[in-house]
Amino acid sequence: METYGKILLIAMPIFLMLVLLEKWYGWRMGKDTVRIMDMVSSLTSGVTNVTKDVLGLSVAIISYGWMKNEFALMQVGEGMATYIIAFLALDFSGYWIHRIQHTTNVFWNAHIIHHSSEEFNLACALRQSISVFFKLFTFFLLPAALLGVPGNVIAVVAPLHLFIQFWYHTQHIDRMGWLEYVIVTPSHHRVHHAINPEYIDKNYSQVFIIWDRLFGTFQEEMRDVVPVYGITRPAATWNPIKINFQHMWLLIKDAWRTKSLRDKLRIWFMPTGWRPADVNEQFPVYKINDVYEFEKYDPMTSKGLQIWSMVQLLFLLFFISFLFGNIASIGSPGIFLYGGFIFLYVYAMTELMDNSRYAVYWEGMKMLMGFYLIFITGGWFGAERFLSAAPYWVAGYLLLSMYLSTSFSIKRNVSVPSERIRS
Repeated sequence: METYGKILLIAMPIFLMLVLLEKWYGWRMGKDTVRIMDMVSSLTSGVTNVTKDVLGLSVAIISYGWMKNEFALMQVGEGMATYIIAFLALDFSGYWIHRIQHTTNVFWNAHIIHHSSEEFNLACALRQSISVFFKLFTFFLLPAALLGVPGNVIAVVAPLHLFIQFWYHTQHIDRMGWLEYVIVTPSHHRVHHAINPEYIDKNYSQVFIIWDRLFGTFQEEMRDVVPVYGITRPAATWNPIKINFQHMWLLIKDAWRTKSLRDKLRIWFMPTGWRPADVNEQFPVYKINDVYEFEKYDPMTSKGLQIWSMVQLLFLLFFISFLFGNIASIGSPGIFLYGGFIFLYVYAMTELMDNSRYAVYWEGMKMLMGFYLIFITGGWFGAERFLSAAPYWVAGYLLLSMYLSTSFSIKRNVSVPSERIRS
């Protein structure tokens, strides 16, 4: 937990710098693929994901350590070859987990956030799930367990395997020659994120494209078919916490509403997007039929709100950096209270970005929780040791945020998104 937090303290500014560099490069080249509010939403999603991971809010049903102890046929050391084996095992496992998430209704909920952006850029790579509380697919690491790969090697390689998937989320790198046959490239991954009929549910590989070529799920990017990004049932919100649970909520409602007992049971494991016939007829849900004729989610927002959203993001990064850098000293239950504040922060912030009528109420809850945390910690989780005025700065921010949220909510002059988009 603490080690991962330290790693993130290094990784987060690097990712942010690269996201902003892509924004600048796209603007300079006349091909800007990064919308401000979409970028901010993606980055807040990344914050919620790493917060959940650092707090350890998930449980492995089958642990890798147990599999290794029970099934290892041999024991390997910790040399370079072992790390290579671990990396390949994680990549093989990742392919099948990714494929199952795309093709099974209940498991799609864990991955939908990653595809929810209607843009394709480095920022959208940071849209990662917070809805997985039970890790079910550790058994795909059985090949590594059979070889006796130590658990600490897997623990070291896993973050590296995840971080290395960041770079290919871009539209600014074209085909890469012979590498197209070996690794996942931006071209391959553009296909994967596209909702065009020619591309959907293809290219599941994470680092090595060989798995798609081997298991029949490879699709090359075609020059005459420009990828269109997003999900076929648009999220229609900047709020990453809502997006994480939208699909699951629809499944729960559909399972409740259908009159067929068989459909109540099988809906969870049917192909992604399947709905019972009676529910689909009585409670239709908007779905994109023509990928070339739909409006991207883009609620009207003032320049002031866009600027404030970016400032909010900077404050959020300060708050989360302090948490990751001081996990041990904050301790439990403090880190979980802090994590709750982060989630409430993101919810209130993105509700305001959505022009939600409830944004000011969420902001009020955030302010009250912030002042409560100042009261019970006698400062701000020990930050006053480094800066005596820290709690006053936090209190000042909370008041400013409440004031501006209220002001934007009162002054907003936007059209309410249609039921078609909100459905």
